[in-house]
Amino acid sequence: MDYHNIITIEPGKRSGKPCIRGMRITVYDVLEYLAGGMTEAEILEDFSELTSEDIKACLAFAADREKKLFVVSV
Repeated sequence: MDYHNIITIEPGKRSGKPCIRGMRITVYDVLEYLAGGMTEAEILEDFSELTSEDIKACLAFAADREKKLFVVSV
């Protein structure tokens, strides 16, 4: 999924954290809800401004970041 048009980063908004479509809902917020056991349907019910594609974009963004991490051997 190409999340680049959905996930936005603005220095003055939420301290520059990645947000969804310029809103104040961060990728972290959505990931935290999912990790806490909320279903996609529950998130969409609580946040009517979000779409299923927004949630998938958060997951794709997190996966892409994870892929870029590396471990330095000591």
